[in-house]
Amino acid sequence: MNIQWGKKLRRNGLGWGLVLPSLLFLCMFTYYPMLKSAWLSLFEQNLAVRSPVFVGLDNYKALLHDPVFAEVFRNNIWFAIGTVPVSMVLAFLMALFADKAIRGRGLIRIAFFYPNMIPMIAAASIWLFLYMPQFGLFAQLASWFAGSEVNLLGNPNTVLGSLVVMTIWKEAGYFMIFYLAGLQQIPKDLYESASVDGIGTWAQHWKITLPLTMPTTLFVAVVAVTNAFKWVDHLWIMTKGGPDHASSLLLYYIYETTFNFNDEGMAAAMTVVMIVLLLIISCLQFAGWERKIHYQ
Repeated sequence: MNIQWGKKLRRNGLGWGLVLPSLLFLCMFTYYPMLKSAWLSLFEQNLAVRSPVFVGLDNYKALLHDPVFAEVFRNNIWFAIGTVPVSMVLAFLMALFADKAIRGRGLIRIAFFYPNMIPMIAAASIWLFLYMPQFGLFAQLASWFAGSEVNLLGNPNTVLGSLVVMTIWKEAGYFMIFYLAGLQQIPKDLYESASVDGIGTWAQHWKITLPLTMPTTLFVAVVAVTNAFKWVDHLWIMTKGGPDHASSLLLYYIYETTFNFNDEGMAAAMTVVMIVLLLIISCLQFAGWERKIHYQ
């Protein structure tokens, strides 16, 4: 028995030793903050009390009656619906073009990926100028179509859509890298055989490319949805959640509740709600796409 345990230890010891540093960082910076937030959400901890007071689920009950939280939650859902599908489709098309390009392939890939290399603060500053009334390019185009001056970031009806456009521009190149890696893993002889059989280019993409890139699509979808709920930098630069919370997203509202309103208990409750929501969405994505995934 001891000999068998010794063999297992020698066989698995190196692997666990290599994984251990990453596991420690994961526990310290992911699992511990999640558990700490879940525990803190059961307390009232704000400027009204000197020390945390256990209130159970009262923070969660208060969220159900918070109109600002409801609006921010709805904003984030629409933000995800606007950014995730479009950025994924655009990334897939960009990857197809970058993979098939004959001349300037490296330059094309750099051009597509370049927006992701710009820090979010700098990118938000650039788009803030593009949306600036009277001077910004997009503001002038919107004013030309509307026939009057338009403040894209100052109008509750257009501010969220403006942020969606900027986010798609920022994220599509990042997702393109994953699709490009997935495309390069597909055997080229599949396309050659399809061409010999007289199958056209679009049919090849529908029958070969899409099914064999489904694992990549699932990964990108999970990352895209997660990103849609954690954007906060561009809001700080461009709108600060305004006007009247029309562009505020969940993570930014958590930031405001923690540092501006000093209500750590309520912010922790909102954090738990966001984590649970992302876990549910991720599980649904895996369950819904499991039969459509073809592993090589």
